[in-house]
Amino acid sequence: MINANSFGLIVFAALLIVAMSSAFGQAYPIKPIRIVVPNPPGGGTDTMARLVAQKVGPALGQQIIVDNRPGGGGRIAAELVLRAPKDGYTLFQASVSPLITGPALFPELTNYDPIKDFAPITLNASTAYILAVHPSVPVRSVKDLIQIARSKKDGLTYGSTGPGSSAHLGMKLFESMTKLSLIHVPFKGSTQAMVSLSSGEIDVMFGNYQATLGLVRTGRLRALGQSSPNRSTLAPDIPTISESGVPGFELRQLYSIVATAGTPMEIIRRLNQEITKHFPTEDVKKQMAAQGIEIAVSTPEELGKLLSSQLAIWTKVIREAGIKASN
Repeated sequence: MINANSFGLIVFAALLIVAMSSAFGQAYPIKPIRIVVPNPPGGGTDTMARLVAQKVGPALGQQIIVDNRPGGGGRIAAELVLRAPKDGYTLFQASVSPLITGPALFPELTNYDPIKDFAPITLNASTAYILAVHPSVPVRSVKDLIQIARSKKDGLTYGSTGPGSSAHLGMKLFESMTKLSLIHVPFKGSTQAMVSLSSGEIDVMFGNYQATLGLVRTGRLRALGQSSPNRSTLAPDIPTISESGVPGFELRQLYSIVATAGTPMEIIRRLNQEITKHFPTEDVKKQMAAQGIEIAVSTPEELGKLLSSQLAIWTKVIREAGIKASN
């Protein structure tokens, strides 16, 4: 039997644990926080991390330091984060490459599980791609493209920045969902691919939102659809591919912040609360819109489901298409 003194000690210990847990969550952070970025300075992912540091650091009462660690398709940065203590002081500003397409393309080189080894905090933003054709291609819609691709003997050509790139994977998903077979023309960079498309050397391509939209607005390209689930506020006149004859089609670059799995949930919740409250300001939305990026935040649970579903989709596409990307 437990006597009164023992019972009192048990109750006291339980209350002490609860109090310490609560105090730990409230005290965080007590030193600067580092956000590791898998890209060099400049570009969407780096800009996103710097805006988070600028907007959220003051709310947390600590400096947020951006640490650029490019290379290895994001694996170098990811593995650096996973080697850090599980205390919420080393975060990962992740893109699709290290969490989704990279592990699917290079499973033998990826020394981590992108779902089990990371703790989702929040989605930052997303950007779609625009399916565009050269004006000489006699199509006005996604349905027209599907019809002409099926009837054209020589086949339509599409560009990308190489095997495993977003433009390549997106077209492979499009081919799979429409039962088409198009001719892939890889380029060394997005600029070369876009020049080829706008000059009529290739027929169609999934293009970077910002660059492609500019060429569409000047009449050098024709937009057939955008690859987000819903019409973008940046170009609401362009229908989604999903509503244009390929239901369920989706291709997006996702920006998210994650921590190492095992980070206390009190810290995950605190970070989510401060980021979702202070990050999506009007000036941030305006700045990122200039790059074709839409700000969107989420709960940790919503981000976890999104990453899991995206990993499953692109792993299947890569396996079925037999894509072998060069590292």
